[in-house]
This record gives sequence, structure tokens and C-alpha cells, in this order.
Amino acid sequence: MRRLLSLTGLLTVFTGSAAQAQSTLASPNDDPSYRKEFVYGVNFNTRGGLIGGVSVRSSRVLSENWSRFWSIEAVEVKHRKEVKVASYNGSSFVLDKANYFIALRPSVGAQRVVFRKAAESGVQVNALMSAGPSIGLLMPYYINYDYTERINGQPRGGGEIIRTEQYDPYIHLDEARIRDRAPLFTGANETKPYIGAHWRGALSFEYGRYRDAVAGIETGVLLELYGKRPVILRSRDVPDSQINNRFYPSVYLTIYLGSRS
Repeated sequence: MRRLLSLTGLLTVFTGSAAQAQSTLASPNDDPSYRKEFVYGVNFNTRGGLIGGVSVRSSRVLSENWSRFWSIEAVEVKHRKEVKVASYNGSSFVLDKANYFIALRPSVGAQRVVFRKAAESGVQVNALMSAGPSIGLLMPYYINYDYTERINGQPRGGGEIIRTEQYDPYIHLDEARIRDRAPLFTGANETKPYIGAHWRGALSFEYGRYRDAVAGIETGVLLELYGKRPVILRSRDVPDSQINNRFYPSVYLTIYLGSRS
């Protein structure tokens, strides 16, 4: 937590420098040809799956080299030890997974141009820093479990008994009886909130030939800490506190598109 507070303090200095830059413009000719920028993107990160999540960012230009922005990001945070396995009927599920964990990250920050591209072509490099609260949503991971009693491979009584339940290692003892995972939002009404904070530092690389449009990639590091420990995986043999964490560092890449005005 102290590290996050220190990083947030650095962000305050960073943003303050941006505001100072606004008040010391050399001349009107230094102003960019746009004042606002809005981008949206797809996120890939070391804590997510194939696609980590989505984000939007709105920026306001302060000077030739500085701008400030707000953004919000929604990503699924996965445990590093998650393993997807195939069930006997050809479907799949994540072994020992008890909950999904989805993070909503509103933030404010500042951006500085490191290398400016030519008016109609080239690549522009920007440095970004931001921080804000993290709202984690812990949603139950439901599975379809086979309770059927069988005699010589045939269901006793003539019918199968399949129940949709949140995975519990003390109840669902036989991995071979797990048929597959239930649909994503099964049990969404049981979602629990977790509050934390995050900080990120990144570089963005903008491409494009037009001043009213923007496209590029952003890559950086994100540090996230929660007050309570979200339980993503559970095991009969290991306490929840030894499997799950409160601190979630990650490296990410976002591909984004947007417009300027």
C-alpha cells in the first residue's frame, strides 16, 4: 500500500507539471490542431486470457506536449495457476476455480509527448501515468456436476442427475464428474465487491495520416492492490490465503482507435 501511495504522489507531481505547462505556452502557434481526443481499445495482459478486457480514454490537450485524461477499463483478472481441462463429454472447465474476478478501473492521469510525428505521417511516442480506485467484482464460477449413481455404467433409476452449482472442493470431490462450466453470468446476483487501488505507467505509439483520427498501441506496467483477498481458486489441501493474493502486478498492451476534435 505504501508503494502505491508513493506512486500516486509521483502522479500528482506529473499532473502538476502538465498544468504548469498549460500556463507557460510559448505562443498560439505551438498549439496542436485539436483540443480533445477520445479512444477505445482492446486490452491484452499477463493476468487475462486471450483478450483481457476493454477500455476507453478521454483526453484534453493542455499544451503542445501535455494533456490530461480520464479513463476506465474493465478486465477479467485470472489466477496465474488456472488450468483449463477437458471433461469426459468433450466440454471444458477451469480446475479448482471458485470465482471469476472482474476489475473495473477508473483513473485520471497525464500524458506527455516524447517524440512528435510529422503532420501527416510517422509515429508519435507518448509517456503516460495514471492512478485511481479499483472495483473488483467477485462472481461465482458455476459448474454442472454429475450426481448420478450408476450400475455397470448405466444410471440407477433410469435418469441422470445433473446440478448446476458453484464449485466447492469439499463438495465436488470427483473431478471426473464435472461435465463443464455453466454459462458466464450464472450466479451473477451473488457478486461481491472488493475495493482497491491501482497505478500504471506506459508508453503509447500513435500511427495514422490524419489529425482528426488516431490509432496506435499502448504498452506498460500496472500495479494493483486490494484491501481484502479475492478468492479465485480453492483447494482442499491448501488454505485460500496461500493460493490467492491481494497484489496483482501485470504487463499489458492495448490496441486502440479513436478521434480528435
